[in-house]
Amino acid sequence: MASRRLLWNASSATRNTLIRRAIGLPLSARCLTHHGPSSSTTSPRSQMFSSAPESSTQSTSTNSTPNPNPNTTHYKITLQRSAISLGSRIKDTLTSLGIHRRFQTMYHRHGPEAAGKILKVKELVHVENVEEGMVKSKEEMRRERRAKRGYVRVGPEGKRSVI
Repeated sequence: MASRRLLWNASSATRNTLIRRAIGLPLSARCLTHHGPSSSTTSPRSQMFSSAPESSTQSTSTNSTPNPNPNTTHYKITLQRSAISLGSRIKDTLTSLGIHRRFQTMYHRHGPEAAGKILKVKELVHVENVEEGMVKSKEEMRRERRAKRGYVRVGPEGKRSVI
């Protein structure tokens, strides 16, 4: 819960960087300039326009962060805030993700299309990376919400029997 509060209190650039790291997207040069490692005294933009060749010791993978768990294959997306007063483009993005009401959860396979949609509605949703085995279909989620059939008879001393 504290990490969620930290995320909402952060500036939008910091929030964007944290969300990009969480879903495994590369960081833009602008994000690295303001929030990246401070080991270099020159910004990526000035390095891009400088005439000196890059040193071979510098890693070229600074723009991407490794996936924390390589077994994760899906995003678990849960709508936390309503989009009632927001524009139709945001509402359409949520609809295309398959989310229609608060606290509804959908699973999407990792990919650039899903990642772009998540970034568009990042202030409204909570995203987790999950493994293939944790993914549930709509029917499975509905079955879990549904009440069990029959009724329970409670006997003396709290003994229960399902009929």
